[in-house]
Amino acid sequence: MLEISNNVSIADWEIQLTAIRAQGAGGQNVNKVSSAIHLRFNIHHSTLPDFYKERLLQLKDSRITKDGDIIIKAQKYRTQEQNREDALLRLQALIKSVTKVQKKRIATKATKSSQRKRMDKKTQRGQTKVLRKRVDY
Repeated sequence: MLEISNNVSIADWEIQLTAIRAQGAGGQNVNKVSSAIHLRFNIHHSTLPDFYKERLLQLKDSRITKDGDIIIKAQKYRTQEQNREDALLRLQALIKSVTKVQKKRIATKATKSSQRKRMDKKTQRGQTKVLRKRVDY
């Protein structure tokens, strides 16, 4: 059981964990042991509230497929147990990130002095470049 908040949790049967071989350096151990974890979680068939489902499907995240599957590959650690824990924590963080409401951005206008300073710096930079040119007699 993966706890998301006080009211929301994900049952173990909803999360599919598969052990796979890790990539990269590691000597003979990499070739023998399946220590990496491949986590698969389907958003549509989950027991998450509709609010979470809608927000997750709207996310522009490479870990979420078009079919609504969240795929996480954990291979940071040498042991399968640590990678399993890491994958579950990353899934939990992804789902929790959806609950945070972004503040609406208020458009502001640049002050007159900041605009003037920017234009002065532009002219000064242009003058420096003009002085670098070849002198024409």
